[in-house]
Amino acid sequence: MLHEAKAAGMRVITMVTTVKKALLAEQAGSDAVVAQGSEAGGHRGTFDASQEPMGANIGSCASVPQITDHVGIPVIAAGGIMDGRGVAAALILGAQGVQLGTRFLTARESGAHPAYQQALLESTEESTRITTAFSGRPARGLRNAFMQQWEDSRTEPLPFPTQNTATRDIRSAAARQNNPDYMSLWAGQGTRLLTTGQTAGEIVASLVQDAEAILA
Repeated sequence: MLHEAKAAGMRVITMVTTVKKALLAEQAGSDAVVAQGSEAGGHRGTFDASQEPMGANIGSCASVPQITDHVGIPVIAAGGIMDGRGVAAALILGAQGVQLGTRFLTARESGAHPAYQQALLESTEESTRITTAFSGRPARGLRNAFMQQWEDSRTEPLPFPTQNTATRDIRSAAARQNNPDYMSLWAGQGTRLLTTGQTAGEIVASLVQDAEAILA
């Protein structure tokens, strides 16, 4: 599929969590890699969940400079970047760009469920955990009742994407009931830095302005 995409004139960017995986991505023909630190929310960019049940959990400050030192393609930093300080730090560590996800979940244009947004705004850097409960693949999200009950049961999840399909009705019902305890609340570890009321464009402008001021 990678070669088909490139033959069609597309750029291919691969998410990686270790130097080894970054090298494999480069050798396979990726045009760039996203170095995903352990702070990142959502699914881990791990290749083989059977070998790494919870993914390789290396922080951005450790992974970004090591990956940039070992590959010749652009590196995009991801994980815990929430403001201009994080952008500047990533660039200083050698990244050519940054990827943010959690930061935009409370933007004015965000389609995240209101209960999800409220849970994010009430959370701290200690509120998340990596789980396979919702989809069968390791992903970081806010701890809630479903996650805790699943872990307490010691039940092995079904393979991805079967587990995701099996939990879909639960998540959908929880959304209809405004009940975050049974929703998948993907989030990184920088949630204390979230704001409300800003548009996505205003967030980006603030990121650039603050990063430029620091780097200057």
